[in-house]
Amino acid sequence: MEITGLSAIVAGNASGLAGATARMLAARGAHVTIFDLDAEEGRKIAAEIGGHFMTVDIADDASVAAAFEDAEERYGLARILVSCVGIAPPARTIGKDRLPYAFDLFRKGIDINSVGIFDPLSRFTARLIAAEPVGGERGIIINTAALAGYHGRIGQTTYASSKAGVVGLTLCAARGLAEHRIRVVTISHGAFMAPTTTDVPQAARQSQGKQAPQAVRLGRPEQYAKLVEDVIGNPMLNGDVIGLDGATVLPGIGIAASADVRWPAA
Repeated sequence: MEITGLSAIVAGNASGLAGATARMLAARGAHVTIFDLDAEEGRKIAAEIGGHFMTVDIADDASVAAAFEDAEERYGLARILVSCVGIAPPARTIGKDRLPYAFDLFRKGIDINSVGIFDPLSRFTARLIAAEPVGGERGIIINTAALAGYHGRIGQTTYASSKAGVVGLTLCAARGLAEHRIRVVTISHGAFMAPTTTDVPQAARQSQGKQAPQAVRLGRPEQYAKLVEDVIGNPMLNGDVIGLDGATVLPGIGIAASADVRWPAA
């Protein structure tokens, strides 16, 4: 699929993977709408690329529905959806005090990381399914999982569970939508510089980066965006979960393994 002239929606983490993706798509000639809760960063990037920003709670169906309406009114029917949503609160199954995990925090992680991927996917598809194909395709959906979805470590209960859900969704959705010429691909990233890592101590970030045998550093959002571009342009990529992790295999102990995990509900 050629990017030039198409309408695209990029959801989540405007200051990280989504921001880099929005810049790439705009540079290739797409009309880009950014969905995020971070209005300051989202508006800044939208202004930079000549795109549009919508304040969206990705875990709230009404907010997502209104955002799709607004995006289509402004730029027409979107053909590209890239979902980079994700939060990574550190948490064990139970805390050191042997008390249960804060259930509301787990639910929030599932709502954002899993439901927040599925709801835009479903709404995007419902709008696109009756449209005429462009170059043999109606559209493409690129979701974001993580290495933790396969190799969850101690301290990643919420993050690993929710990202595993995105992995499981990929092939099922791609098979269901193939007859409609809509592709679904997931990028499963390793340790990247993103909002979910900015609060991690510098020493821990360096340690994470060194777990990638080839790169020996954290990935850059621009590298994620480059893979998005390649996936859009290659019609044979469908139903795949593509690892972008520098051959990393995560150890069993996470950086937050020793954290006090009785977090307040947020």
